[in-house]
Amino acid sequence: MKRFLDIFFSFIGLSFLSPIILICLFLIWVYDFQNPFYTPIRMGKNFKPFKMYKLRSMFKGADKSGVSSTASNDTRITPIGKIIRVIKLDEISQLINVFIGNMSLVGPRPQVVDHVNNEYTDAEKSLLKVKPGITDFSSIVFSDESQILRNSTDPDGDYNKLIRPWKSRLGLFYVHNLSTKIDIALIILTIIAIFSKDTSLKLLNKLLIKLKAS
Repeated sequence: MKRFLDIFFSFIGLSFLSPIILICLFLIWVYDFQNPFYTPIRMGKNFKPFKMYKLRSMFKGADKSGVSSTASNDTRITPIGKIIRVIKLDEISQLINVFIGNMSLVGPRPQVVDHVNNEYTDAEKSLLKVKPGITDFSSIVFSDESQILRNSTDPDGDYNKLIRPWKSRLGLFYVHNLSTKIDIALIILTIIAIFSKDTSLKLLNKLLIKLKAS
Protein backbone atom coordinates (compact mmCIF):
# COMPACT_ATOMS: atom_id res chain seq x y z
CA MET A 1 0.00 0.00 0.00
CA LYS A 2 2.80 2.43 0.90
CA ARG A 3 4.51 1.96 -2.45
CA PHE A 4 1.20 2.35 -4.30
CA LEU A 5 0.54 5.65 -2.49
CA ASP A 6 4.08 6.82 -3.26
CA ILE A 7 3.70 6.15 -6.98
CA PHE A 8 0.20 7.59 -7.17
CA PHE A 9 0.82 10.83 -5.26
CA SER A 10 4.29 11.46 -6.71
CA PHE A 11 2.88 11.13 -10.23
CA ILE A 12 0.00 13.48 -9.41
CA GLY A 13 2.35 15.92 -7.71
CA LEU A 14 4.88 15.96 -10.53
CA SER A 15 2.13 16.37 -13.13
CA PHE A 16 0.53 19.26 -11.24
CA LEU A 17 3.79 21.03 -10.32
CA SER A 18 5.75 20.37 -13.53
CA PRO A 19 5.04 23.85 -15.03
CA ILE A 20 6.35 25.56 -11.85
CA ILE A 21 9.34 23.23 -11.64
CA LEU A 22 10.21 23.83 -15.32
CA ILE A 23 10.03 27.62 -14.86
CA CYS A 24 12.32 27.39 -11.81
CA LEU A 25 14.76 25.14 -13.68
CA PHE A 26 14.94 27.72 -16.47
CA LEU A 27 15.49 30.62 -14.05
CA ILE A 28 18.24 28.72 -12.21
CA TRP A 29 19.96 27.91 -15.50
CA VAL A 30 19.68 31.48 -16.83
CA TYR A 31 21.28 32.87 -13.66
CA ASP A 32 24.66 31.17 -14.19
CA PHE A 33 24.17 28.75 -17.12
CA GLN A 34 24.99 25.77 -14.91
CA ASN A 35 23.10 22.52 -14.28
CA PRO A 36 19.85 23.58 -12.50
CA PHE A 37 19.70 20.30 -10.59
CA TYR A 38 21.71 19.55 -7.47
CA THR A 39 22.12 15.82 -6.93
CA PRO A 40 23.86 15.07 -3.62
CA ILE A 41 24.45 11.50 -2.50
CA ARG A 42 22.36 10.57 0.54
CA MET A 43 22.10 7.40 2.62
CA GLY A 44 19.06 5.31 1.79
CA LYS A 45 17.26 2.30 3.21
CA ASN A 46 19.55 -0.50 4.42
CA PHE A 47 22.56 1.82 4.10
CA LYS A 48 22.35 2.00 0.28
CA PRO A 49 23.46 5.45 -0.95
CA PHE A 50 21.38 7.10 -3.67
CA LYS A 51 21.35 10.29 -5.74
CA MET A 52 18.76 12.78 -4.45
CA TYR A 53 17.21 15.28 -6.86
CA LYS A 54 16.93 18.88 -5.70
CA LEU A 55 16.52 22.15 -7.55
CA ARG A 56 19.87 23.90 -7.12
CA SER A 57 19.47 26.84 -4.74
CA MET A 58 23.17 27.57 -4.27
CA PHE A 59 26.04 28.62 -6.45
CA LYS A 60 27.61 25.78 -8.42
CA GLY A 61 30.25 24.03 -6.31
CA ALA A 62 28.91 25.38 -3.00
CA ASP A 63 28.95 21.85 -1.58
CA LYS A 64 32.76 21.83 -1.82
CA SER A 65 32.87 24.10 1.24
CA GLY A 66 32.36 21.00 3.37
CA VAL A 67 29.39 22.53 5.22
CA SER A 68 26.19 20.51 4.73
CA SER A 69 23.81 22.43 7.05
CA THR A 70 22.35 25.64 5.67
CA ALA A 71 21.36 28.83 7.48
CA SER A 72 18.77 31.16 5.96
CA ASN A 73 21.43 33.86 5.47
CA ASP A 74 24.00 31.51 3.93
CA THR A 75 25.98 33.48 1.33
CA ARG A 76 26.10 30.42 -0.93
CA ILE A 77 22.38 30.75 -1.72
CA THR A 78 21.54 32.44 -5.04
CA PRO A 79 18.75 35.06 -5.39
CA ILE A 80 16.42 32.56 -7.14
CA GLY A 81 17.55 29.97 -4.59
CA LYS A 82 16.14 32.04 -1.74
CA ILE A 83 12.71 31.97 -3.39
CA ILE A 84 12.97 28.24 -4.09
CA ARG A 85 13.81 27.54 -0.44
CA VAL A 86 10.97 29.68 0.91
CA ILE A 87 8.36 27.76 -1.12
CA LYS A 88 10.19 24.44 -0.53
CA LEU A 89 10.51 23.63 -4.24
CA ASP A 90 13.98 22.20 -3.62
CA GLU A 91 12.25 19.54 -1.52
CA ILE A 92 9.24 19.04 -3.81
CA SER A 93 11.56 17.98 -6.65
CA GLN A 94 12.32 14.89 -4.55
CA LEU A 95 9.02 13.54 -5.84
CA ILE A 96 11.27 12.27 -8.64
CA ASN A 97 13.05 10.08 -6.09
CA VAL A 98 9.72 8.91 -4.69
CA PHE A 99 8.50 7.92 -8.14
CA ILE A 100 11.78 6.11 -8.89
CA GLY A 101 11.55 4.26 -5.59
CA ASN A 102 14.59 5.25 -3.50
CA MET A 103 12.53 7.62 -1.34
CA SER A 104 9.02 7.62 0.08
CA LEU A 105 6.53 10.45 0.59
CA VAL A 106 6.77 9.92 4.35
CA GLY A 107 9.89 8.81 6.19
CA PRO A 108 12.92 10.11 8.10
CA ARG A 109 14.74 12.81 6.15
CA PRO A 110 17.72 11.51 4.10
CA GLN A 111 21.10 12.30 5.62
CA VAL A 112 24.64 12.90 4.36
CA VAL A 113 26.50 9.59 3.95
CA ASP A 114 29.56 10.68 5.98
CA HIS A 115 27.35 11.88 8.83
CA VAL A 116 25.61 8.51 9.01
CA ASN A 117 28.86 6.54 8.84
CA ASN A 118 30.82 8.67 11.28
CA GLU A 119 28.31 10.24 13.67
CA TYR A 120 25.16 8.11 13.94
CA THR A 121 24.58 6.21 17.15
CA ASP A 122 23.42 2.59 17.06
CA ALA A 123 19.90 3.80 17.83
CA GLU A 124 19.97 6.33 14.97
CA LYS A 125 21.05 3.64 12.53
CA SER A 126 17.57 2.14 12.96
CA LEU A 127 16.32 5.09 10.91
CA LEU A 128 17.78 3.30 7.88
CA LYS A 129 15.33 0.40 8.26
CA VAL A 130 12.85 2.36 6.13
CA LYS A 131 13.11 4.52 3.03
CA PRO A 132 13.93 8.16 3.71
CA GLY A 133 11.07 10.52 2.97
CA ILE A 134 10.10 14.01 1.92
CA THR A 135 8.23 14.62 5.16
CA ASP A 136 7.78 13.18 8.63
CA PHE A 137 7.16 14.47 12.17
CA SER A 138 10.49 16.34 12.26
CA SER A 139 9.98 17.95 8.84
CA ILE A 140 6.98 19.81 10.24
CA VAL A 141 8.56 20.66 13.60
CA PHE A 142 11.83 21.83 11.99
CA SER A 143 10.46 23.39 8.81
CA ASP A 144 12.24 26.58 9.96
CA GLU A 145 15.60 24.81 10.36
CA SER A 146 17.45 27.44 8.31
CA GLN A 147 16.08 30.17 10.60
CA ILE A 148 17.26 28.28 13.69
CA LEU A 149 20.76 28.20 12.19
CA ARG A 150 20.66 31.84 11.06
CA ASN A 151 23.88 33.72 11.95
CA SER A 152 25.50 30.49 13.16
CA THR A 153 29.28 30.44 12.79
CA ASP A 154 29.23 26.63 12.86
CA PRO A 155 26.04 25.42 11.11
CA ASP A 156 27.00 21.74 11.16
CA GLY A 157 27.99 21.82 14.83
CA ASP A 158 24.87 23.70 15.86
CA TYR A 159 22.70 21.37 13.75
CA ASN A 160 24.12 18.37 15.63
CA LYS A 161 23.52 20.04 19.02
CA LEU A 162 20.17 21.77 18.51
CA ILE A 163 18.30 19.90 15.79
CA ARG A 164 19.62 16.42 15.04
CA PRO A 165 18.86 14.87 18.49
CA TRP A 166 15.18 15.78 18.23
CA LYS A 167 14.95 14.96 14.52
CA SER A 168 16.31 11.52 15.29
CA ARG A 169 13.91 10.97 18.22
CA LEU A 170 10.95 11.93 16.07
CA GLY A 171 12.27 9.81 13.19
CA LEU A 172 12.68 6.77 15.42
CA PHE A 173 9.17 7.29 16.79
CA TYR A 174 7.91 7.18 13.19
CA VAL A 175 9.90 4.00 12.43
CA HIS A 176 8.48 2.28 15.52
CA ASN A 177 4.90 3.28 14.70
CA LEU A 178 4.67 2.72 10.96
CA SER A 179 1.15 2.78 9.54
CA THR A 180 -0.73 4.02 6.49
CA LYS A 181 -2.93 6.17 8.76
CA ILE A 182 0.10 8.00 10.15
CA ASP A 183 1.48 8.51 6.64
CA ILE A 184 -1.77 10.05 5.43
CA ALA A 185 -2.01 12.22 8.57
CA LEU A 186 1.55 13.52 8.09
CA ILE A 187 0.93 14.31 4.42
CA ILE A 188 -2.17 16.33 5.40
CA LEU A 189 -0.30 18.10 8.22
CA THR A 190 2.56 18.95 5.87
CA ILE A 191 0.12 20.60 3.45
CA ILE A 192 -1.50 22.51 6.33
CA ALA A 193 1.95 23.66 7.49
CA ILE A 194 2.49 25.43 4.15
CA PHE A 195 -0.38 27.78 5.04
CA SER A 196 -0.21 27.76 8.86
CA LYS A 197 2.63 26.16 10.75
CA ASP A 198 1.01 26.96 14.13
CA THR A 199 -2.15 25.05 13.18
CA SER A 200 -0.11 22.13 11.87
CA LEU A 201 1.99 21.98 15.06
CA LYS A 202 -1.10 21.97 17.29
CA LEU A 203 -2.61 19.10 15.29
CA LEU A 204 0.74 17.29 15.26
CA ASN A 205 0.92 17.61 19.03
CA LYS A 206 -2.53 16.04 19.37
CA LEU A 207 -1.48 13.22 17.04
CA LEU A 208 1.66 12.47 19.08
CA ILE A 209 -0.37 12.44 22.30
CA LYS A 210 -2.92 10.10 20.71
CA LEU A 211 -0.06 7.80 19.68
CA LYS A 212 1.22 7.86 23.29
CA ALA A 213 4.54 9.54 22.49
CA SER A 214 6.72 10.35 25.51
